[in-house]
Amino acid sequence: MNSPSLKIIRSIFAVIHSCGLIVAAFSVSAQAQESPLKTERYSLKVETLASGLVSPWSVALLPDGLILVTEKPGSLRVLRDGKLLAAPVSGLPKVTVRGQGGLLDVVAHPGYRQNRLVYWSFAVGNESEVGTEVARGRLDCQRDLCSLSDVQVIFVQKPKASAGQHFGSRLVWDRSGNLFITLGDRARQDEAQNLGNHLGTVVRVTETGAIPDGNPFVKREGALPEIFTYGNRNVQGAALHPRSGELWAHEHGPQGGDELNILRAGRNYGWPVITYGRTYGLGKQIGEGTERADIPKALKTWIPSIAPSGLTFYTGALFPAWRDSLFLGALAGQALVRLTLNGDTVVGEERIAGFGRVRDVREGADGALYVLSESTGRLLRLTPAP
Repeated sequence: MNSPSLKIIRSIFAVIHSCGLIVAAFSVSAQAQESPLKTERYSLKVETLASGLVSPWSVALLPDGLILVTEKPGSLRVLRDGKLLAAPVSGLPKVTVRGQGGLLDVVAHPGYRQNRLVYWSFAVGNESEVGTEVARGRLDCQRDLCSLSDVQVIFVQKPKASAGQHFGSRLVWDRSGNLFITLGDRARQDEAQNLGNHLGTVVRVTETGAIPDGNPFVKREGALPEIFTYGNRNVQGAALHPRSGELWAHEHGPQGGDELNILRAGRNYGWPVITYGRTYGLGKQIGEGTERADIPKALKTWIPSIAPSGLTFYTGALFPAWRDSLFLGALAGQALVRLTLNGDTVVGEERIAGFGRVRDVREGADGALYVLSESTGRLLRLTPAP
């Protein structure tokens, strides 16, 4: 046991340990054993871009390379050159945090490179009532500090409500430079069939909040002219189809009945009259049934609910087998969901687990998928594994 050879071996290990090389060797070994995330078509490299985010809700990938992330408690965070800046953006108006409400979606203006305008949705109110509003401001970053100036509120949901749920709040630009704003029913479900208020609707306004030409209810007496669709319970994912330019959106059902729809001007999407949803706990039928001739049938429904959030069409080159797929997050389902499409028909579904509650998903200009995990507080970048 005390042979010269054994003494030499012990001496070598002592030197290695004193240099920290054993730790490094084990670390490299652990990294080598770490497996990529497997899906039906690809193995994924999952890279964490930011961690420690507090209830992150939306991610916006700006044309100048900046990445914005909203935190529901009221902070707008910035990633610059791969680094999460310590200080949140200053100049944001006060946000009311209640239940599902807070600082929600954020998008860049189509002319951001020239005007540096960003738009965001947020909850505003007092102790008795709160509602969704949309504002815009000019973003400026100097070194590691970013601020908003020329802040203007361009839309206010009416009426406000006391409840803490169903704020909707996704923002999507159409091809004419008008802005879709999705709005929830604010737990006043019967009002979703009332064109005289914003509850349970999707509205379309100009970049300044005015009424664009072609809105479907401009000439209808008693209807608000900004309304584009109604009968929507709570839309938290919306995206333009890359070829048709139509607005696709999903919405939360109650106990079952999440829906994916193409939202077309002037249409009634049924809530709460026509739905697959059931009353919480009791499981009783809501409304008249699941179909009616004048109400578009959903492209897909989820029973039980997955609680969908975020929506993006994939058109990039990094994942050619995923081109034209539709990606969305699942909060209750705790997954990234990929839908395979044949035209306007959903022909397949894949659920990719391992991300926790996925609040948002976006395609980057680099072809990567950017996934925002609410439950883990991380922004992730997905690329094909080597």
